[in-house]
Amino acid sequence: MKTNSLDFDAQALREKILDLAMRGKLVKQDPNDEPASVLLEKIKAEKAELVKEKKIKKSKSLPEITDDEKPFDIPDSWEWVRLGEIGSIISGGTPKKSEKSYWDKANIPWITPASMAATQNEIVYKNDDLKFINKNGLEHSSAHLISANSIVVSSRAPIGYVNIVPFDYTTNQGCKSIAPYTYIENKYIYFVIKFTTPDMYKRASGTTFKEISGTRFGETVIPLPPLEEQSRIAAKIAQLFALLRKVESSNQQYAKLQTLLKSKVLDLAMRGKLVKQDPNDEPACVLLEKIKAEKAELVKEKKIKKSKPLPEITDEEKPFDIPDSWEWVRFDDILDVRDGTHDTPKYVANGVPLITSKNINSGKLDFTNINFISENDFQAINARSKVDKGDIIFAMIGTIGNPVLVDTDRKFGIKNVALLKHFTSELNMYFVLDYLLVLQVMWNSTASGGVQKFVSLRKIRKSIIPLPPLAEQNQIVRKIDKISKMLGE
Repeated sequence: MKTNSLDFDAQALREKILDLAMRGKLVKQDPNDEPASVLLEKIKAEKAELVKEKKIKKSKSLPEITDDEKPFDIPDSWEWVRLGEIGSIISGGTPKKSEKSYWDKANIPWITPASMAATQNEIVYKNDDLKFINKNGLEHSSAHLISANSIVVSSRAPIGYVNIVPFDYTTNQGCKSIAPYTYIENKYIYFVIKFTTPDMYKRASGTTFKEISGTRFGETVIPLPPLEEQSRIAAKIAQLFALLRKVESSNQQYAKLQTLLKSKVLDLAMRGKLVKQDPNDEPACVLLEKIKAEKAELVKEKKIKKSKPLPEITDEEKPFDIPDSWEWVRFDDILDVRDGTHDTPKYVANGVPLITSKNINSGKLDFTNINFISENDFQAINARSKVDKGDIIFAMIGTIGNPVLVDTDRKFGIKNVALLKHFTSELNMYFVLDYLLVLQVMWNSTASGGVQKFVSLRKIRKSIIPLPPLAEQNQIVRKIDKISKMLGE
C-alpha cells in the first residue's frame, strides 16, 4: 500500500549503515588515532598477562586471515582480525533440569535464545523475564560465569540475536559470548556482530536448525578500527538507528490514523452521511423491485438457482438509521451468493489456479504462491462457483473478509471462499465491496468456530446491507475513492 508517509525499507537502511560503518565510510578517520596495529599488540600483551595469571586459558592459535576472507578494503589504520583475537569466546550449558539443587535459590542470570527474543531489537539486554541457576548448577554444567558488559549472541534457533549484558551472567548452550579485552569498545563489537551474522549463518552447520560452534564463532573475521574510532562509529550507528526507529514509529502511527479515518469514512458513507441525497434519484425501493424481477427471470431461465426464502428484516437487525430513499436488503435479495469448494482437491504441478484465503491480500488476488488443480477438478468446482470478472470473493474461514472485486478474466477455482456474483447493472459492486469492509469487522467478532472461525453461507445470505439509489451508490463510491487517494491508499 502506498502512503503519504515516508516510503522506505528500514531494515535495508540499517544494513546499509552497518556496511558503510564496517568499510570505514561512516565517520572520518583521525590521523591522530593510535592505529589498530598498535592496539592489537596491546591486546596480545594483555591476553598473555591474563594467561600468566591463570585468569583465562591459553587458546589455540587462530588461522591466519587469507585475502579471500577479506570481503572489502578498509582504511590503512584498521586491521582485519578474528573475534577470538580481541576477546574471550565463552560457550554455555544447561544444568540437569531434574536436579533441584542446581535451580533452588538461584541467583545467577541464565540467558537463552528464547529470553533474547524479547530484547532482540535492543542493544542492551533488558528482559526481566529470565531464568536463574545457582552456583551449584554452574559448577556441575558446562555453563560459565561471564563478566558484565560482555556480548551475548544466540548461536542457534536462531543465529544472530545480539545483546550487551550489563550484569554478570551465564547462558545455555544455544548462546556464545565474547568478553572483549580492555582496548575494545563493546558497542562496536555489538554492531560488528550484527553485520557479520549472515557470514556466521553461512559457516554454521546442522540440518534441522543451523548452529555456529564456539570455534567458528571465534574465527569470524571482522574489521578493527582504532579504539577512538570504534567509539565514534558505535555512537554514529546508534544515533542513526534511533532516527530510523522514530521514523518507523511515525509511519506506524500514520498507518493507524489512516485506518481510523478510512473506517470513519466508510461508516459515514453507509449511513448516508457522506454525500447529499438527491430527491430526483429513483428511490431504492423501486430499484429493489427491478433487481428482484431480474433475478426471478434468471431463475426461470435456470441461469441461477432459486434460493430458499429468507425472513423479513426486523428492526432489531438494523444496526443504524439510513435515509428514507434507501432500503435495508439482504445480500441474497440483490446478489447470487455462493461459495467455493470446502474439500481439498488433489494438487498438480501445472493446471488451474485454486484461490484460497492466503491468495487474497490487501484487496488483490495473489497468484504468486498458489496451488494448481486439474481441469476436471476445476470444472467440478466451477459448476457451483464459477467466478466472473466483476464478482466479489472473500475469505469465509479463518480471518473472515478481505474482500476482492475480481478484475481479471483469468480462470481459477475457489476453496473456503465466499462468492458474491453480480447479475444486474442496477447495483454498483464497488459499493458492495466498501460495505463488506464494514461488515467484516462484525463477522470476525461474532463468527462461529473455536480455533478457526468461519461464517456460514446462510449467514452471508441473511446478512443485511443498506441499499441507496443507484446514482447515489455511484456518488458514494467516487467519494470514498477520492478520500482514499487523499489518505494515500
